[in-house]
Amino acid sequence: MAVELLCRKVGMSRYYSESGESVPVTVLEAGPNVVIQKKTVERDGYSAIQLGFSERRTTGRHMAKSAKGHFEKAGTTAKRFLKECRVTEEDLDGLEVGQAITVEVFSPGQKVDAVGTSRGRGTAGTVKRHNFAVKRRTHGTHEAFRHGGSIGAGAYPGKVIKGMGMFGRYGAERVTVRNLEVVAIEAEQNLLLVRGAVPGHPNGLITLRPAVAAH
Repeated sequence: MAVELLCRKVGMSRYYSESGESVPVTVLEAGPNVVIQKKTVERDGYSAIQLGFSERRTTGRHMAKSAKGHFEKAGTTAKRFLKECRVTEEDLDGLEVGQAITVEVFSPGQKVDAVGTSRGRGTAGTVKRHNFAVKRRTHGTHEAFRHGGSIGAGAYPGKVIKGMGMFGRYGAERVTVRNLEVVAIEAEQNLLLVRGAVPGHPNGLITLRPAVAAH
């Protein structure tokens, strides 16, 4: 089942395989996700499910009445995060509103893609942001060791070309890391361990999906 599971990034650790290999892993708390809504080809023009993840408060002004009714209709508690996930009509027929989807939709050894928001680094220069080379500290270079250099010609076209690498905000953008390996699954604790790093800070929201182009 090609479901995009909503997860919380717990942090990084190490996992020791049966052969004694020390594997760097990222621990993800993957649910359970709850099916909040189903969308069908006949009614909506496409087949998909809406998944909810992480509990949230509903008292006072924390949630609108329309949102409360949306969760009550699904027969589940209010969720902090919602995401729509495209599925096939066959998979849609096997799912029901209010059903919990756990980490067991993945299996050890499977390749997955992790989608998240990278850490925000604030304003950064061209060396840190775009990996520009640092200028040589010889032959008269003066107070410009980490500057970007020329940004265009003085004649034609006589302007700064779009996409030119400059200083600016670095990070805090959508990042996809492809073809990570699922090392282990702890179904009792809803934990999933993937080899390597995933984008974002601890407690950040991560979307985990089967690898689009596994290799």
